Amino acid sequence: MGSKNRIAKHILPIMLEYRKEGQWWVEPFVGGANMIDKVDGVRIGGDTNVYLIELFRAIQLGWEPPNSCTEEEYNQIRKHKDLFPMNLVGFVGIGCSYSGKWFGGYARGKDNKGKERNYCLESKKNIMAQKDKIQTVDFRHGSYLSLPMPKKCIIYCDPPYEKSTKYKDKFNHVKFWQWCRDMAKEGHTVFISEYNAPDDFECIWSKEIVSSLTKNTGGKTGVEKLFKIKEVKSE
Repeated sequence: MGSKNRIAKHILPIMLEYRKEGQWWVEPFVGGANMIDKVDGVRIGGDTNVYLIELFRAIQLGWEPPNSCTEEEYNQIRKHKDLFPMNLVGFVGIGCSYSGKWFGGYARGKDNKGKERNYCLESKKNIMAQKDKIQTVDFRHGSYLSLPMPKKCIIYCDPPYEKSTKYKDKFNHVKFWQWCRDMAKEGHTVFISEYNAPDDFECIWSKEIVSSLTKNTGGKTGVEKLFKIKEVKSE
């Protein structure tokens, strides 16, 4: 949900211009790892969804997701998460759900030729294609507030967008923006993907993107933006 795969080629070069040799790259909202898998060097990927983190850790260790998942199996895993391996729950909860929304409904549909799509297999192919790219990422479970930060690292944030589709948990946007300010004061370079930001942040890139997050609304157009805190100019 909210994958940055389509815009990574646009915003990564902008952010990497700020990166120094050996500098850590940290993503507190790693999600589907569609940004961090395109970054080299030392990396930390954090997320509050423990099942997602266990999925990526399992992929690093050689686990392969199933080729198929029936709707009955999907519902059994959704209702009884504690009875299944956490990495499997993470894969099914996202990879087999409509638009990747956490257990947001069993994904079904047909391709351009009218054939039923196997979303499970498509998701497996996608994540297995990431395997080598994420092999050295340090995946950690937890809130952005508690994620340990190496000294003066680059932090890329892709938080739940304000006034958009609700995610698994409630999110305090005011606290988040203050945290970004605090991180910048500590010497980190902070970038944020959002539609809007407080006045002390500047938009350094924007592009109109069409996304689809619900079965009923279809495509929705929004202007993706990349923000960075404004530099304080000395007199």
